[in-house]
Amino acid sequence: MKSLAWAVVPSILCIGLALGTVPLSSVRRVSNLRTIPNKFIVEVDSLASVPNKRSLSPHEYLYESLKKRDVVFEVDKEFNSQGLFVGAALTLTDEKDVTALLNTPGVKAIRPVKKFQRPVPVKLHVVAGPDDAAIPPDSESTHVMTGVDRLHAEGVTGKGVKIGIPFLLGSQANIEQQYLGIDYTHPSLGGGFGPGHKVIGGFDLVGDDYDGTNDPIPDPDPLDQCAGHGTHVAGIIGADPGNMFNISGVAYEASLSSYRVFGCEGFVTDDVLVDALLLGVKDGQDILTLSLGGADGWTESSSAVVASRIAASGKVVTIAAGNDGSSGSWYSSSPGNGIDVISVASVDNTVIPLQEATVGGVAHPPITYFQTFPLPFTGALPIYATSNDTTIADDACNPLPDSTPDLSPFVVVVRRGTCAFVDKLANIAAKGAKVALIYDNGSGFAAIAVGDFPAALIQAADGEFLVTQFAAGVPVTVTFPQIGGSVQFPDPEGGLVSAFTSYGPSNDFFSKPSVAAPGGNILSTLPTTQGSFGVLSGTSMATPFVAGSAALLLSVEGKTAAVAMGARTLFETTAQRIASSHTDGDPLQTVTQQGAGLINVFDAIHTTTVVSPSQLILNDTAYFESLQTFIVKNTGKTAKEYTLKHVPAGTAITVRPGTIFPATGPVPLTSAAASVKLSRTSFTVAPGQSQTVLAQFSLPQGHASSFPVFSGFIEINSGSESLHVTYLGLAASLKDKQIIDTTDFFFGVPLPAVLDSVGNLQDAPTNYTFVGDDFPTLLFRLVFGTPVFRVDLVDANIQLAGTLNARAERHGAPFFTFPRPSSSGSFAKVKIVGPLAEFDFITRNNEAEDNGFNTLSFNSPTFANGTQIPDGSYRLLVRALRVTGDATKQEDYESWLSPIVGVRV
Repeated sequence: MKSLAWAVVPSILCIGLALGTVPLSSVRRVSNLRTIPNKFIVEVDSLASVPNKRSLSPHEYLYESLKKRDVVFEVDKEFNSQGLFVGAALTLTDEKDVTALLNTPGVKAIRPVKKFQRPVPVKLHVVAGPDDAAIPPDSESTHVMTGVDRLHAEGVTGKGVKIGIPFLLGSQANIEQQYLGIDYTHPSLGGGFGPGHKVIGGFDLVGDDYDGTNDPIPDPDPLDQCAGHGTHVAGIIGADPGNMFNISGVAYEASLSSYRVFGCEGFVTDDVLVDALLLGVKDGQDILTLSLGGADGWTESSSAVVASRIAASGKVVTIAAGNDGSSGSWYSSSPGNGIDVISVASVDNTVIPLQEATVGGVAHPPITYFQTFPLPFTGALPIYATSNDTTIADDACNPLPDSTPDLSPFVVVVRRGTCAFVDKLANIAAKGAKVALIYDNGSGFAAIAVGDFPAALIQAADGEFLVTQFAAGVPVTVTFPQIGGSVQFPDPEGGLVSAFTSYGPSNDFFSKPSVAAPGGNILSTLPTTQGSFGVLSGTSMATPFVAGSAALLLSVEGKTAAVAMGARTLFETTAQRIASSHTDGDPLQTVTQQGAGLINVFDAIHTTTVVSPSQLILNDTAYFESLQTFIVKNTGKTAKEYTLKHVPAGTAITVRPGTIFPATGPVPLTSAAASVKLSRTSFTVAPGQSQTVLAQFSLPQGHASSFPVFSGFIEINSGSESLHVTYLGLAASLKDKQIIDTTDFFFGVPLPAVLDSVGNLQDAPTNYTFVGDDFPTLLFRLVFGTPVFRVDLVDANIQLAGTLNARAERHGAPFFTFPRPSSSGSFAKVKIVGPLAEFDFITRNNEAEDNGFNTLSFNSPTFANGTQIPDGSYRLLVRALRVTGDATKQEDYESWLSPIVGVRV
């Protein structure tokens, strides 16, 4: 019997949007989605309430109960952390078995297994080997930005605190080898592994060959040789001072453990992440930090739920907020969406360690070029410009003319633009060039991808000067000093939220991210085989900074559950608010990207005022909670006088006006703000006493159709201390937000749509034989997240007016992702012939990157439970539940009926 395979495909879009930009012919009728079919993480309850079964373990009782119900299952992994999570990851073979599983005594919850792709740093620049003579100095600007330098001066370095690091980190094409775990042989990371070293332990949960589709092969040694992100993360937390770069980790006397969760290729499923988190707790880690995640939009994934429980139990958990800032709002990342975890945004470093080249033959200041180490050439080299025209758009994009001399003695100067850097360099290399400087065309001064060719970017004015002098016949030379050429180059975006930081809030309206830390242009350790040091950017860099900050806090205040559970509140209330730009008068950055602001660890540890809660969630207009309270406590030894004031942030216009589409990043901000009335704006609090403050909020003026998210701060001042409470609300109703894209914006045809056997739009009744490629494919996009997305087969003559009129592809086995009625009946009072697929708590698609549209391939005539679909005429009924809607009410779903699909087997 053939079977039905349904799966969502996050299809790749690397081009900008325009009407009909994406041809239907480009849609691949194959499937790949984040929800792994037929796999579930099952949580079980204590056996205390089950009579006469206390001699069995919860797992044994679960398996015995399933066997009595004739459920066929495989146990992929067991979890047994009392008080946090007890259960198992199971693979089932039939959708009816999932229904039986739900009805099994002792089962608390069942969640589908999701997968997480390997995140790649936003920017990576690998420096030369550790013996290079020109190690640039580092002012530890990230420590100055956050008060860490002042704590180090007091001797606070994180001693005695244990930090567990479930590592994942993506390899880069220009690096032959990197380490996924910590390169504990690195001199700045202790030089060894085990008791007595900086890296005291860890575990490899998967093995080199794990790719997400095969069985993990655990190993006690977390070291591997196929990625490098983990070593960089470890250096941010714990690099010893006194190295050649003069950098140090935030908590360099803390002890580290590495839990490897990725193989050399592929993805990881969240049952592995849950295992790593629980293992970290079992091993006695005080802090767990994860520089990983994926766009999810909800707080409901297994790994997010477990991470949140661990945080609520008295451990600090820091998780990256994500690097999807260009995708706009409502695109938060999981497991960072965990309610009680610290989700970390990135702030750009104020300086970048770069190199300077000296100019000879003419008076000109040294030229800064974007490299951490000097280009490996000694002596003064003459320059050669490939064009004397400094406005040329496609300089060196084509093979150079025959009149071009041998370029091997020169520093070749080329203008940026039109084609890839590697193409320009290939063309000049064909004429013998050995080194090049590419001057900017206004696109921005940053690291560039040059492959293996020695080249770097310089600023436009410097390049134009060199070309002008060359054209005038001036004998200009350039020298790359191998010693003393380093410079701390001011970052024009320094101190602002990194543009790549993902925007929240979550679809269920939790405030994400929580707080920000330095993550843009961060110099830290790399494996010794890869140059030992490098500059990376990403929320993956900001996250370990907060973990190190938490280690400093715990080393001072004690490693108690109360201190750990209060860490997020303390960091949020003492953070520094961040502007949206360096232009005076522009609003503060929205809380949905900066969180509570840039962490200030010195203030967090030394404050004598505690404010709680740190976040005031006002919800949307349908559930608006205008009256909020918070408490100000004086923990000092003398009475304190406090003054309060309202400081609004920019209101984020999350949906493009006049459309149903999200506003892409940077998300537009307006100065329209909520108004706040405080019950008290000044008061005195005696030592050890508290004062409760009531805040009455009123919605800002604006258009609800743009789904404006307003936010800001209630500032609390006393002498030199300044703290704040963060608030967040939506001036619209989430239930009003359309979920399914019904426009022709992407493909030039209205969506959703059914594609026929050759990929063309089906616009009339069509029969399918399900032989070879003769099957239909559903094509759709989501412009907002949904708690339930469901596809059912219904009678062709159904009397229903549509409101809208992972293992991914499995041949030979049914496809199901979550339990619902099995073969026929009704769902939300709509008569169905049978269910085909359902996906719960899924994120929206983005606009122009790696999640642009979805497909469901109907390649075999069976229902989700594997039973045969009788020959006949049907329609596909697509439904998406609106956020805050009632899953039992048909009116709370968006619905769409397909053209008639004939099954003729």
